[in-house]
Amino acid sequence: MSATVMEEPLLRFRGFRNLFVAGAVSQLGSQISYVALPLLAVTVLGAGAGEVGLLAALGTLTVLVLGLPAGAWVDRVRRRPVMIATDLLRAGALLSVPVAWWGGWLSMGQLYAVAVLVGAGTLVFDVASMALVPGLVGRERLTSANSLLVGMGAGMDIAGRSMAGVLVQVAGAPVAVLADALSYLWSAAWLRRVPEPPTTLERREPIGRQISAGVRFLFHDRVLVAALVQGTMANLAFPLCSVLLPVLLVGELGYPEWVLGAYLAVGGLGALAGSSFAHLIGRRLGTGRATWLVSLATAPASLAIPFLDRGPWLWAAAAAWFVVAFRTGVNNVLLVSLRQRVTPDAMLGRMTATMRLLLMGAVGLGGLLAGALGEIWGVRSALWLGALIMAASWIPILFSPLRRHP
Repeated sequence: MSATVMEEPLLRFRGFRNLFVAGAVSQLGSQISYVALPLLAVTVLGAGAGEVGLLAALGTLTVLVLGLPAGAWVDRVRRRPVMIATDLLRAGALLSVPVAWWGGWLSMGQLYAVAVLVGAGTLVFDVASMALVPGLVGRERLTSANSLLVGMGAGMDIAGRSMAGVLVQVAGAPVAVLADALSYLWSAAWLRRVPEPPTTLERREPIGRQISAGVRFLFHDRVLVAALVQGTMANLAFPLCSVLLPVLLVGELGYPEWVLGAYLAVGGLGALAGSSFAHLIGRRLGTGRATWLVSLATAPASLAIPFLDRGPWLWAAAAAWFVVAFRTGVNNVLLVSLRQRVTPDAMLGRMTATMRLLLMGAVGLGGLLAGALGEIWGVRSALWLGALIMAASWIPILFSPLRRHP
């Protein structure tokens, strides 16, 4: 590939551009449903806290159950048809919600089933998408590609959740869910224009043997293990620092609900900024030095979060939240790109699924720990544990070969 072609903006490449547009629209819709489905459960079905909590948890539980088999399966098949099929699956599941509401037979059981189907579809879609990107852009441009994709995801998080509140207020939660369903149909249409790069598919061995090979590959690579441990610590810390914020900000400190939304949106802005600068930072310092130096400089800011209170401490905690999320945006770009570069094409699905399983498991554990600590020792005990874990999450990179990785 010539230098001129390598310098050409990635969005000028039709295949990557179509993948980017498809992902942007579907992620916007997903964030709308993230807000609309729980609101629908509460306002239409009178769901209580336990039912809403279960509805939110089913997506994570789906990843924990299906993660490893999904990765092995993705390595056996062409990725683009799988992504189109999962878009259509999610669209159909979500379309059933407004239809059932209009027909008068919507139930929590149906919403639970929709959450499981959408969670399974999202899992397979994301694994296939991450396995597809290296073939579309080349491994030498993965950092640039992931900077665009992660930045787009952060932007859609902010825009989608903000838009969801307005859409639910104006048109109602069922219409908001319908908008998400249509976004998946839009995504499927754009994916039809994405070329399928030639790749070597895994031999049709027993799926258990393939899963074991993927797990062994991950844990025998010290660079990948360091990235996994760092990511697990961060994913454990984030829910500890955020799950109980409604209790602290609204319940104990008496702030209005919009303050909570604004505080969380600051994190989205931080992730967007980090993903935008990640390529430049990685090019200047190298992937290894960038990940541990940025982490060393930013992760200790989390120690300001437990001091969240009225007045200036709210601003200090929000600033710390921005800084920590900035670090996450940088790492999401650089470490995902690193994982894709060091993993053979035939192993990408299984490596991604194994990583996702463990990282999402850390998120679930963090949520459970936050609830338990909040009940026993109070909200700030969870914030302090999360802040301490986050502040130390650069250490696994420092004492690993990842620190020196180009």
